[in-house]
Order: sequence, then structure tokens, then C-alpha cells
Amino acid sequence: MATQPTESGADLTRSRLIEAARKAFGEKGFHATTTRDIAAAAGLSPAAVYVHHRTKEDLLYAISRAGHEAILTDMRAAIAGAPEVAGKLEAVVHAMVLRHTREYAAARVVNYELDGLSAQHREDIEKLRAQIQGIVRRLLRTGVADGSFVVDDVRITSNAIVAMAIDAARWYRPATDPAPDRIASHHARLAVRMVAAAG
Repeated sequence: MATQPTESGADLTRSRLIEAARKAFGEKGFHATTTRDIAAAAGLSPAAVYVHHRTKEDLLYAISRAGHEAILTDMRAAIAGAPEVAGKLEAVVHAMVLRHTREYAAARVVNYELDGLSAQHREDIEKLRAQIQGIVRRLLRTGVADGSFVVDDVRITSNAIVAMAIDAARWYRPATDPAPDRIASHHARLAVRMVAAAG
């Protein structure tokens, strides 16, 4: 019987550092966080940070890239699971808001610490963000073409829908706000109402 592959010690340490960096960036912001802060949160020496990640910015890039790729995966799965364009838009927005509220602390780092990235890393992340926007824009164009949606400006409307979904991470507070699934359902219905053709 084949054995299941296990995560190596180095991989586990990298994961611990990324999680510690995500937490520290979320609490203090990228610029105010030091490598000592990250190492302490991971229970490691400061030197260990540089063994696994060249710079603090590399950690931010790893966090941001993983977050954006996860959203894209969620969106593509949502599209595949819905039969028609309105359902696809509703499912996409639901998926986006659900992740941004369930993982609100990480989502704040992913979306609001981008100015800490190097030019090359920022360019890579902007390409992922363009893919996210592109998914919503294609759905709107499809809906306009088949008469499901009425949209005066697809670009502006898609920007508004994506911004609404992302911003849930900024204001969400688990102690006082409704459950993530309720918020996601509300936003998803709202997005469809924004573009739906009159019945």
C-alpha cells in the first residue's frame, strides 16, 4: 500500500512563517511589522525567517498570491455549478463574499497591503486581480447579450460588484455581524438585482 506524502519540516516551517506573517500584517500592517515580530509569532529565531523567505516582502507576496488564487478557484467552481448567467453571477458573488468574511483577517492583508509589494510582485498580483474582474465582466456581457441583464457600463458595474464583495472583509466583525453565509447570500442577491432586466 502506498503511503500518503507528508509535509516536510521545511514546508511546515514555511507554513508557520506565512501564518505568523499573515497575523502580524493583519494586526500591525505590513510596514509596521518587523521580521522579529513574525519570527516571534512563529516561535522561531529571526534568522529562520531568512532561511525560508528572502525578505518580509516575499512573505507578503506569498500571502497575497495564495489569497487571490483561492478566490479565483472559488469563482470558477461557482460558475461551473450554476446553470444560467444570473445564477452564475449570484454564485460567484456569494463565493467571493463568503471567503472574504470567513477569512476576513487574511483578506484584509491580501487586499489592503498591496502597497508593500515590489513592482514585479505587484504586477503579478494585478494580473490575478484582472482575472477576477474579467470573470465578472464576462458574466455581465453574457447576460446583456442574452437579455438577462441591463447594464449601461459593464466595466463600471463589474468594478462596483467586485468592490462590494471585497469590502466585506474590511467591515465584517464576527462578534456583531450576521453569519458569513447570510452576508454572502445578501450580497449575491443584491448583485443580481443591480443588473437584472425588468421582468
